[in-house]
Amino acid sequence: MSDFMLTAPEGANKKKRIVGRGSSSGRGTTAGRGNKGQQSRSGGKVYVGFEGGQMPLYRRIAKRGFSNYPFRKDYEVFNLREIETRFADGETVNRESLVMKGMLKKTSALVKVLGDGEITKKITVDVDKVSASAKEKIEKAGGTVVLAAE
Repeated sequence: MSDFMLTAPEGANKKKRIVGRGSSSGRGTTAGRGNKGQQSRSGGKVYVGFEGGQMPLYRRIAKRGFSNYPFRKDYEVFNLREIETRFADGETVNRESLVMKGMLKKTSALVKVLGDGEITKKITVDVDKVSASAKEKIEKAGGTVVLAAE
């Protein structure tokens, strides 16, 4: 046998199970669907949340109150540890610079800086939000924090 004649190991390729081909096949008559009922019929499916014709729970419960979901703002978060490694002394941390360094995908994203890690470089941070601990550490290192007005 040649080296380039490749074959799958024993048991890797299983034979497709063929159902509904006569009683002697072992999978005839009901073809593994059991006897009678909705599941045995063709097209017999129920949607998620169906309760057999009873009014489903999601329709029984009153839809009331306020949801903040449509107004939610998702922030891309960056810790001081990441900023310390990627930015040089005197640089500005903003959306554009984060995109340039490959840390942020879109310039339209909201950015928040968190205070995990230490910072020794004097940098200017111009983002949407900065945590109190991050602001304190940046100003302690000689940097400045500029928040974008919402």
